[in-house]
Formats: sequence, structure tokens, C-alpha cells
Amino acid sequence: MELKVSTRSHAGYAVVAITGEIDLYTAPRLQQEFTRLLQDRPGRVVIDMSLVEFCDSTGMNVLLSALKRIKEQGGELDVAAPRPAVRKILQVTGLDSVFTVHEEVPQEFLITEGS
Repeated sequence: MELKVSTRSHAGYAVVAITGEIDLYTAPRLQQEFTRLLQDRPGRVVIDMSLVEFCDSTGMNVLLSALKRIKEQGGELDVAAPRPAVRKILQVTGLDSVFTVHEEVPQEFLITEGS
């Protein structure tokens, strides 16, 4: 399955919306997006995982790497709206206590057209 990643930035924060599966084959695409995004030094990044069907350990490592880098820059990274399968991986690995996990993308991060 193809991985689609889109980033919307606004006023010092960014929402990274991911669609598809994050695995050994697709993780490099996500890594590239985080590398590009973190060059802009956003203060906060929210990862919208509402359309992620699957995420393996490679994908989790990409997320952890992004978290580490953004914290080094003084920023924050949150995970939003993980589906049950992804939430279970976060819980089993203990990463649900490493990331701030939201049930949905927080209202203040919803970027509407024209804003």
C-alpha cells in the first residue's frame, strides 16, 4: 500500500497527515518529510494518524527519531487520532507514555482553507 504524507504549516506549528501503511518500505518517505519539516523548526508538530492502517517498528522508529529531533530544537510532537491497531502498538511498546496522544487532532491545529 502506498504512503501519502501531507504537511500543513501555520503560525509556528504543523500538522502532518499520514495515509496508508508505515512499514520498512514506506518509512523512508515519512523520514524525508520529517527531515524537510524540521528544517523549518516548527514549535509544535501534530501527526494526524487517523488514516494510518498499519505501523510497524520501522515506522515507530521514524516517529521516535522525529520526536527526539524536535525536542532538541525545543519543540513538541504529538500523535493524534491513531486507529485501534496503531493505538495497540503504542500501548504494547509503551510509546503511549512517550508521545502525547490525542483522540483527535486538537481544534487549535485544524487548519481551514484560507487561514
